Amino acid sequence: MSKEKFIASINKSYTTALPSIYLGAGILNGEIIPEAKVNLPLRMMNRHGLVTGATGSGKTRTLQLIAEQLSSVGVPVFMPDMKGDLSGMAKEGEANDKIKERATALGISFTPSGFPVELYSLSGKLGAQMRATVTEFGPALLSKILELNDTQTGVLNIIFKYSDDKKLPIVDFNDLKKVLNYLTEGPGATEIKADYGKISPASASTILRKIVSLEQQGVNQIFGERSFDIEDFFDRVDGRGVISILNVSDIQNQPAIFSTFMLALLAELYQQLPEAGDLDKPKLVFFLDEAHLLFKEAPKAFLDQIDQVIRLIRSKGVGVFFCTQLTQDIPPVVLAQLGNRVHHVIRAFTPNDVKALRETVKTFPSSDYYEMEKQFTQLGTGQAFITVLNEKGIPTETVVTHLAPPASVMGPLSNDAYKQLLNNSDLYRKYKDAVNPQSAFELLDQRMREQADAKENTSKPLSTSKEKSTFDQVLSSPVAKQVGRELIRGVFGVLFGTKVRRTTRRKGSFF
Repeated sequence: MSKEKFIASINKSYTTALPSIYLGAGILNGEIIPEAKVNLPLRMMNRHGLVTGATGSGKTRTLQLIAEQLSSVGVPVFMPDMKGDLSGMAKEGEANDKIKERATALGISFTPSGFPVELYSLSGKLGAQMRATVTEFGPALLSKILELNDTQTGVLNIIFKYSDDKKLPIVDFNDLKKVLNYLTEGPGATEIKADYGKISPASASTILRKIVSLEQQGVNQIFGERSFDIEDFFDRVDGRGVISILNVSDIQNQPAIFSTFMLALLAELYQQLPEAGDLDKPKLVFFLDEAHLLFKEAPKAFLDQIDQVIRLIRSKGVGVFFCTQLTQDIPPVVLAQLGNRVHHVIRAFTPNDVKALRETVKTFPSSDYYEMEKQFTQLGTGQAFITVLNEKGIPTETVVTHLAPPASVMGPLSNDAYKQLLNNSDLYRKYKDAVNPQSAFELLDQRMREQADAKENTSKPLSTSKEKSTFDQVLSSPVAKQVGRELIRGVFGVLFGTKVRRTTRRKGSFF
C-alpha cells in the first residue's frame, strides 16, 4: 500500500471538525508518518474505552497522555495510581533526548506543562482520605471485599435489609459488628427470625472474623464519615479539569479493596448524576486500572450490574476507560460497550498467549495495512494498535500508532513536593479527620438499655418526658435521613430514591 493512500485513509477516519485529543501518528512499514494524525473525538469518549498491553508496554503513560489532554480542554479525570508514580502530573516535564526524538518523529513541538492534581488515598497516608459509609457501600460490594460465599452474602443482605427497615444507619465497622451481634446473640435474634429468617451463628461468626481481619489490616478507615462527595471530582482550575489521583501504592497487596472501592465510586456517579444527553465533551472520564480484579470470580448478578452501570452511565456524561493486560480480562458483555481501543504489545510466549492474541485481533476492524498477529507482537514501547469511534459512532481504521509523549513528569513528585501539594489542598483538610456520628451502634446500645430498664420497671408507667431520646435524635440526624423510610437497594448498595447527601453546590458544578 502506498504512503499517500495510507495517509488519506487515516485522515479520513481520524480527522474531525469537533473537539478532539491528539494521540499520535500512524506507522506504516516501520515508518512513523506525522501526516497520519490519530485523534480521538471528545464527543465519543463517553462511549468508553479499553487500554491493554503487557507489563512495561507503556499503558500508564498512555493513560497519562489522555488524562493531560482531557484536563487541558476542561474535562476532569479520575484515575488510580497503582505504583505511586502519577503524582508527577502536577509538575511540568523536561525535554530529554528520548522525548525530543519522539516529538520530532511526530512532527510536533514538546511543550512541558503541569496540571491541576488532587491526591487521594484509601489509607489516608498518601492523600485526602476517601471514605464511604457501610450503608453507601452496600452488601454486594462489601461481600466482595470480605470474600464471602453465597450463604454469608445472603446473611449480609438480611442485615442490611433489617437496618434499612429499622432505620439503623451503618456508618462504619463498629456499627456493622453491633448489628450483627444484636441479631445473632442479642435481643434481636428472636425479632429477626420471624420477619427475615434465622441467622446461622456459624455464618455470623465467619463474617465477624473477616471484618476483624480487615480491621487488623488497617483498611477499616475507608468506612465512615466524612464520606467522599462525588461533586469534588468536577473541580476546575483556570479552565482546566482537575485530575483526581487515587494513590493505592501502599495497599497493593489488597487489590480487591481498591478495585471494589473504585466500582463503588462509579456506582454512586451513576446514581447521583442527572441525565445529560449528547455532549460535545464528557463531564468526567473515569479510569479503572487493574480492571481484571473487578471481574475475578464475580457472580453473574454482580456482572449484570456492572454491565448496567457501564451501559447507562454514558448518558450521564461519564466515560469509563478500563485498563488491564489482556482483552480477555473483560467480560464480553462489557467489552462490547468499549468503543475506543488502545492495545499495546502482546507477548506471545505460550500457547495460551497465542490464543489470547488471536482473540484480540478479532476484536479489531480488519486492516489492509497490517498483518495483525505479527504486528501485535512487534510493537515498541509507546506504540499501540488503535481504533476509536468517529464523530458518527463508526469504528475508525485500525492503525499502529506512535503515541505522543506526556507533557508532565513521567514519575512521582519528590517527597517535599508531594507533601507541599497535600498541605495546599483544601480537600486534604476536608477529609482528613473522621467524624463519629450517632448511628446503629449508639441506637442499639440505647435500645438495649431501654429494654433492660423496662424489665426492671414493668410496674412503672412509661416516661412522658418531652426530651428527645437518643433514638429520636439519631433518626433526625443527617446520617439517618440518608437512609429514609423504605429503600430500594441495588446490588451495588446504591440507594435509589433517597435524599442526595450534598446540600450545597459548588460554583461551576454540574449538579
